[in-house]
Amino acid sequence: MSAKRKEILVVLSSPSGGGKTTVCQKILKKHKTFVRSVSATTRSRRKGERQGRDYIFLTEEQFRGKIRKRQFVEWAWVHGHRYGTLKESVTKVKKQGKVAFFVLDVQGGMAMKRKYPQSVLIFLLPPSMSELKRRLVQRGTEETSEMKQRLKTGLREMNFWSKYDYVVINKSLSHTVKSVENIIESERLKSSRFDYARWRRGKGVT
Repeated sequence: MSAKRKEILVVLSSPSGGGKTTVCQKILKKHKTFVRSVSATTRSRRKGERQGRDYIFLTEEQFRGKIRKRQFVEWAWVHGHRYGTLKESVTKVKKQGKVAFFVLDVQGGMAMKRKYPQSVLIFLLPPSMSELKRRLVQRGTEETSEMKQRLKTGLREMNFWSKYDYVVINKSLSHTVKSVENIIESERLKSSRFDYARWRRGKGVT
């Protein structure tokens, strides 16, 4: 019998409009065994979003209740709304030994690294600030004032790139997806993830 692979917790971060959600969705379509940890939020549901697929949409009261019960790995205010990663989501993927994606802002990424040091942090940078602005305008999900705030926040978030394990310039979706896939394959082969004891017993490792 082959040993179950150790889980790989992959954090994707970028400024709003940087492409982290799109990249994650593309990878999940290609790799059916990969999973995404769905974040909880108090913001309103956007057109086309589904409860439990895109986010776990909570009321402010529900979110505060989970904070009091210490049910979050991390949570933060982002653009006037609360976002957080539930402990039960991380526990579930760790038990399954899955490659699990966490689409988080930089605050969430730093919190994940503190609590799960072996998590893999990938920062997606747009080709330029002008391209980031173009993507936000094209997306059309924010008012002008909110878009300006997201651009301002994006400038601040970009300062965190050096705190991440990997940086990928998201110029081409297909190339970005391939880069993330290569990172995951490299992480699989790290000695820290190798079950040497099981290999020595002749049990094999997958």
